Amino acid sequence: MTATPEKFILVLYYSVNGHTADMARQVARGVELVEGVSARVRTVPKVGTGIDDAPAVPEDGPPYATREDLAQCAGLILGSPTRFGNMAAALKYFVDGTGAEWYSGALEGKPGGVFTSTASLHGGQETTLLSMMLPLIHHGMIIAGIPYSERSLITTRGGGTPYGPSQFSGWEGERGLDEDETRLCQALGKRVADLAARLAGSA
Repeated sequence: MTATPEKFILVLYYSVNGHTADMARQVARGVELVEGVSARVRTVPKVGTGIDDAPAVPEDGPPYATREDLAQCAGLILGSPTRFGNMAAALKYFVDGTGAEWYSGALEGKPGGVFTSTASLHGGQETTLLSMMLPLIHHGMIIAGIPYSERSLITTRGGGTPYGPSQFSGWEGERGLDEDETRLCQALGKRVADLAARLAGSA
């Protein structure tokens, strides 16, 4: 008889100025609102630093993600700042290196979600979220967005989309997460964790 693996949602992000990192923390809080599910927050190295060459723990923030994190997670939530309407190169570089996990089906049937931060209000938030969804679909994941029953999608004056949480940081990075953006980050984390718990219960 094999032991039941720990149920955790991998919150995997890349951040430069801290806004996406702030979102990741709120997503993780949402995950941990679901009983029996924890959040494992991880980041990725900058482009030019291979995952095998990078130290196990960066200078600050969470550790770098490993293949074991991907294989063992009950769900995956990706976060990235917007780069010309696409995910940042560092996150894409990591995701592009997950061929073995794709081949083995390590993420197949697990829930996934995405979040992003931009310097301008209409700076490609939705296209960035969609760009992060594509590899999750190729991995066979079940994509979880945010339903409009979350009132913050309607009341927000900053970020927030049904495709996933977004945040408007301002041109100088002067704007932190507002209440609606925070609620939507937590809502996504909770939704993915809840889906993971339900899927585990029906297995």
